Amino acid sequence: MKRTQNVLVLAAVGLTALALVNSIANRSFTAGANESQYQSGTNQTEVFISQVGETARQIAQNNDLYASVMIAQAILESSSGGSGLAAAPHYNLFGIKGQYAGQSVTMSTWEDDGSGNAYTINAVFRSYPSYAESLADYASLIRQPLYSGAWRSNTNSYQDATAALTGLYATDTNYNTKLNSLIQQYNLTQYDTISAQGLENATVSGLVYNTYRGSYTSQEVLDIDIAWANRTRQ
Repeated sequence: MKRTQNVLVLAAVGLTALALVNSIANRSFTAGANESQYQSGTNQTEVFISQVGETARQIAQNNDLYASVMIAQAILESSSGGSGLAAAPHYNLFGIKGQYAGQSVTMSTWEDDGSGNAYTINAVFRSYPSYAESLADYASLIRQPLYSGAWRSNTNSYQDATAALTGLYATDTNYNTKLNSLIQQYNLTQYDTISAQGLENATVSGLVYNTYRGSYTSQEVLDIDIAWANRTRQ
């Protein structure tokens, strides 16, 4: 969903506008992805939800977010886990650029020349050990003040959160409509409450709280961060 628009011509110039530009620039579609691909098969989407739902539930609960919105975005952005970037071994569900624990992958991605003409470039995207790290990294992104309008404590419903993300997380003016449709179609609000089974499954996912990142990651990533911190102290 995150085709980079000509955000540099936004009238609101300042730190917030700069943060918006940087945020959108750090996310993008992989080439060949179609925003309607998530509709390619209900079974595929339901299987994908079963893979990420409980982990998303726990991460969202610990970050004041809506799991329903998180899962809907993952469905939409990754074509229900079917995009090349979302598949193993990269597990990047949200098209976030850069590196993760030193890991990345270069893929072709859609860009916009500012006049509505699309073209492709090669870009570096984060590569994750599993879906769990991708979901946790997404939560860290949405916990930035820029996205505070999507936090549960600042909203009355998931509809408020999707509305807050529209035009900010993604430039698509129908972004919230698409997310709301997915949430309703797949009853994703069931993940906005914590269940005993959900807590158990989230624990099995192997997530631990990583103080260096302020979010949940695998023990492997935490060990890497601890080693890096120890080296910098020497």
